[in-house]
Amino acid sequence: MSPAMTEAACPPVAESDLADAAIHKFLLLHRHLRQYTLQMDDHGVRPREFSVLLFLLENGPATVGQVQEYLYHSPSTTSAILAQMEEAGYVTRTRAAHDNRVVITALTAAGRTIAEQGPLGGIPLLRRRLPQLAPQRLANINRALEDMMELMEVRETE
Repeated sequence: MSPAMTEAACPPVAESDLADAAIHKFLLLHRHLRQYTLQMDDHGVRPREFSVLLFLLENGPATVGQVQEYLYHSPSTTSAILAQMEEAGYVTRTRAAHDNRVVITALTAAGRTIAEQGPLGGIPLLRRRLPQLAPQRLANINRALEDMMELMEVRETE
C-alpha cells in the first residue's frame, strides 16, 4: 500500500490523542514489568537475580565485573545482589587462582534449575529479542527511548 493510500485510509490523529496513546503504551509496559516482577517472586527470585542466572547459564562463570556490566549497576549494588544470591544457594563466588582480587561467580544446581525453568519475560526477554531486530528499527527504538528520557528528565548516569 502506498503512503498516499495509507494517509487516505487513516484519518489524521490529533496530537493530544497521539500523546495519550504514547502514555498508554508506556504505562502498559510499566504494568507488564510490575506483573513480571510478581511472577518472578512466585519462583523465589527477583527479576535482576533471574537476569543474572540467565546470564550465567548462557555465558558460563563470570567475574563480578562482567555481571556488573550486564546489569548496569554499581560494583557495590552488584556485590550485594550476588551476596544475596549466594546466601540463597543460587550462585557461588570464588577467588580466581591467577589473581586473588578477581571473584568468579558461577551457577549452583539450584540456580541452574531456576534459570532453566523460570518464565522468560520482561527485561530478559527484551535482551534476547532486541538484537534480532533490523538495525534501522533498533535505531528508531533507541531514538524514541532517548526522547522519553529527555521528556522525563532522566540522565544517562542514573
